[in-house]
Amino acid sequence: MTLPIVQEQTAMATQCIGVAVIGCGYWGVNYIRVFGELPHAKVVAICDSRDQRLAELQSRFPDAHACNDISQVLAMADVDVVAVCTTAETHFEIARQALLAGKHVLIEKPMTTKSADAADLHAIASKLNLTLMVGHTFVYNNGVRKLKEYIENGSLGRVYYMYARRTNLGPIRSDVNAIWDLATHDVAIFNYLLDAQPTWVSAVTSRVLNNVQEDVGFVSLGYGSGVVAHIHASWADPNKVREVVVVGSNQRIIFNDIEAVERVRVFEKGVSNGEPEADGFVSHQLLIRDGDIISPRIEPNEPLKSQCAHFLDCVMSGAAPQTGGENGLRVVKVMEAISESARNRGAPVTIES
Repeated sequence: MTLPIVQEQTAMATQCIGVAVIGCGYWGVNYIRVFGELPHAKVVAICDSRDQRLAELQSRFPDAHACNDISQVLAMADVDVVAVCTTAETHFEIARQALLAGKHVLIEKPMTTKSADAADLHAIASKLNLTLMVGHTFVYNNGVRKLKEYIENGSLGRVYYMYARRTNLGPIRSDVNAIWDLATHDVAIFNYLLDAQPTWVSAVTSRVLNNVQEDVGFVSLGYGSGVVAHIHASWADPNKVREVVVVGSNQRIIFNDIEAVERVRVFEKGVSNGEPEADGFVSHQLLIRDGDIISPRIEPNEPLKSQCAHFLDCVMSGAAPQTGGENGLRVVKVMEAISESARNRGAPVTIES
C-alpha cells in the first residue's frame, strides 16, 4: 500500500483546528459539544448516516457542515482532525480512510474489534506522522488519576489486587457485547494504574437476557508483577455501579464514579505479621491494622473534555498521546484474549506482549 505524503501543519499551534465528528449518537453529540467549547478548535463538519439526526443537529450546531458522506468530509480542506464515534465494527475502515486523507484521528473505544486492524492503524499513523488517539476516557478522570498518585507515591504499599464493577440495567448495544462495551474501560484503567499489560486472562460470559450479545461477564486478569484483577460487567444488573477498588499492603482505595462528593475513599487499613515476643519468638498470626478513612479532595473535571484537550495539545505539539495507538492496540489484544477465553468457558489465555 502506498501512503500519501502528509505535510507538517506547523501553523496549527496558532490557528483554529478544524474538527469533524463522524457518528452523531450519544457520544458523538458530546464530542461535538466538547470540541465546540475548547479553545483552538472549531467543529466544521458533522457526519451521520441518518438524515433526520443530521437535521436535528444542524439546528443545534448551525455553523457545522452536515452530511452523510464520509468521503466528502475527508475531502474538506478545513478539516484537520476527525473524531470517529461510530459503531465499533466500523472504526477501522473509517479511521483508516481518515488517516490516509491526512487527518489526525481520535477514535472512540474500543479502537477496533481486531488487534490486526488496530496494529494497521497504529502503523499508518506512525508512518504519516499523524496523531492517533483512543478515547479511553477514564484515564483522564481525576478520580482514577488520584488512584495512580497513591500507587506511585508509595503510600498504598505493594499492590495486592484490584477489581472493578461496571453494571447497570442497559443500555444494550448491538455492535458489541457487554464485555467489549464496559470492561474495555477497566482494562484501560488497570493497565494505566500498573503501567503494564496482563499476561493472561480468564473469562466467562452469559446471555441472561436472551440477547444476541453476551450481556454479563466476569473477567480475571493476571499481571507479571503478581497482581491479579477482576472485572464484573453487566447490562442486566438492577444497580448502576462504576467502581474500582485497589487493595495494597498499606491502604485500600475505592474509586466510585457515581459518588458526587467522596469519589475516592482511602482506608488506612492493613494486615501485618505478629511482633517478636520477649523470648524472640515471632508469632505467625496475622494482625489486622485498623485506621482512618480519608476522602482526598479531587479537582473536578469533565474527563471527555480533558481527553479532547489532550488530543488537541498532541496534534499541535506532535507529542505522543497518553492513550495513543499503541495503548489502544494493547487493550484490544486483551479484549481478544477475553473473548477467546469466554468461548472456551473460562480457559486461561496467554497474552503475547
